[in-house]
Amino acid sequence: MNITLWIAAGLLAVVALAGGISKTFVPKEKLAAVPGGEWTEPISGGFIKALGVLELLAAVGLILPAALDIVPVLVPVTAACWVLLMVGAMITHLRDGGYKFVVLNVAYLALAVFIAWGRFGPQSFS
Repeated sequence: MNITLWIAAGLLAVVALAGGISKTFVPKEKLAAVPGGEWTEPISGGFIKALGVLELLAAVGLILPAALDIVPVLVPVTAACWVLLMVGAMITHLRDGGYKFVVLNVAYLALAVFIAWGRFGPQSFS
């Protein structure tokens, strides 16, 4: 189970890193032009960049605390925060009609719930 949780955290960290890099460093106009980027049109560029930074922090928080054994409880806390982020993402994509992206968000949410459950519960780092 421990290995499965590490793999899940790694996969979710890669997703968070990719999303964080794109939202932080790609201009809003380019994000809006790609499929699924329509949600960025009514949103301010600063808010999009803030989401990107949160996703970059999530990528770090899912791996480094446990890998370095420095406050490893941050891993399930980060996963729980990711759940909240995905709820917001699902609401946004539903509002804009991006139903296939909602399915992806549900998958990411399920991964985060699994990590939070596993690291708070049976495979905690304490």
